[in-house]
Amino acid sequence: MTPLANSIGWLTGYLPDLPTPFDQAGHIDLACFAKLCERQIRAGVAAIVAGETTGEASTLTPAEHDAIVRTAVEIANGRVRVIAGAGSNSTSQAIELTRRAELAGADAVLSVVPYYNKPMQAGIAAHFRAIADSTRLPIILHDIPARTIRELSDDTLAKLAQSRQFIALRDATGDLARPIRLRSMVPSGFRLLSGDDTTALAFLANGGDGCISVVSNVAPELCQAIFSSCRQGRLQSARYLQSRLARLAALLARENPAALKYAMGLLGLMRPDTRLPIVELAETAKAEVESALAEMGEEDLASEGWEDVRSQTDAAAT
Repeated sequence: MTPLANSIGWLTGYLPDLPTPFDQAGHIDLACFAKLCERQIRAGVAAIVAGETTGEASTLTPAEHDAIVRTAVEIANGRVRVIAGAGSNSTSQAIELTRRAELAGADAVLSVVPYYNKPMQAGIAAHFRAIADSTRLPIILHDIPARTIRELSDDTLAKLAQSRQFIALRDATGDLARPIRLRSMVPSGFRLLSGDDTTALAFLANGGDGCISVVSNVAPELCQAIFSSCRQGRLQSARYLQSRLARLAALLARENPAALKYAMGLLGLMRPDTRLPIVELAETAKAEVESALAEMGEEDLASEGWEDVRSQTDAAAT
């Protein structure tokens, strides 16, 4: 474990769940991925997430996953922390991914509730404890029932959180009362992170510590401003800023990561290519993403390629 991971004071704010860029031949574009990491670091994030949901982790080979994490660690170079996706519905495979992430230099891992198998709560707890026994890295638990079918119950989470190795929850349930409910059930230092951009502000206002975000890949500075405003008690300002990216956030959530990659492609940040079974957006969905980007101000996006987006949408309107 790196010294940076010894304290979890860093685990706060909007943290990007980075996409994995592919080149025209379908191979990982590590040079592009390095630029995405650097862009987020310059925007002031505390950590970057590599090889998780938005990174299409389920389609990456172990060697590709290693390369993504190692690249993130190399670019971070101690400036920010690196959280590696290391989840699987197979406990042995999750352990292997976790060990490889540790060897690659990650500061923590993000481990999802086992999907497809539909384990009991006792099985979910045993799965995570087996992973913890295999590594010295801190573990962020990922609860996303829309993808896993089984949820991580409050009681199971509270029991796991008694171990200092489990440092946080990424909560994508959409249950906005959960931060209030959980705060008295988990240790004071345990972090509660939203996993849903569309409800993240309400999650923060109810006591959440941050958000592992998709939309922050597009507008990192705006997301940091939302978090800062919320932390300073300027909720009206935070709500106004949130309204500026609300439509885009909803569109990205609907078709992640295809919609995100398309948006970032329009901004000149990466190619929009995905891997099967994810395919490119339908034309109607593309038009919605283009329109949502055009509605946002240049200062919100803070990215190259805005003129291309504006000219495309202007042409579509005439």
